[in-house]
Amino acid sequence: MPAVAKIKNTGVSVRKVKPLIDLIRGRTVTEAVGILSFMPSPTASQLLKLLKSANANAENEMLSGSPESLKITSIFADEGPRTKRFRPRSRGRVSNISRRNSHVTIVLDEKEN
Repeated sequence: MPAVAKIKNTGVSVRKVKPLIDLIRGRTVTEAVGILSFMPSPTASQLLKLLKSANANAENEMLSGSPESLKITSIFADEGPRTKRFRPRSRGRVSNISRRNSHVTIVLDEKEN
């Protein structure tokens, strides 16, 4: 049974999360932790925290004892709710500002030899 972890309302748009997700998709947990820990992006630190949570879930479900034997089988980002704001413009008008959010889901499973 795979171990799943989710993070909701990250405050970062899906467009900014996807390049980081593509870097770690299909890798083992130790490789992904190594990649994310040296990235300067604040989004990378959120993904690292999510990855460690999924690893802890896998240990609690007795999936495997070591992170070397766990592989990221699925990781994806979905669009979350948008926060709508207004910006004043000239001549008494307004324009819309849409702040996008995302939900990230990660699934870990044992790697096949």
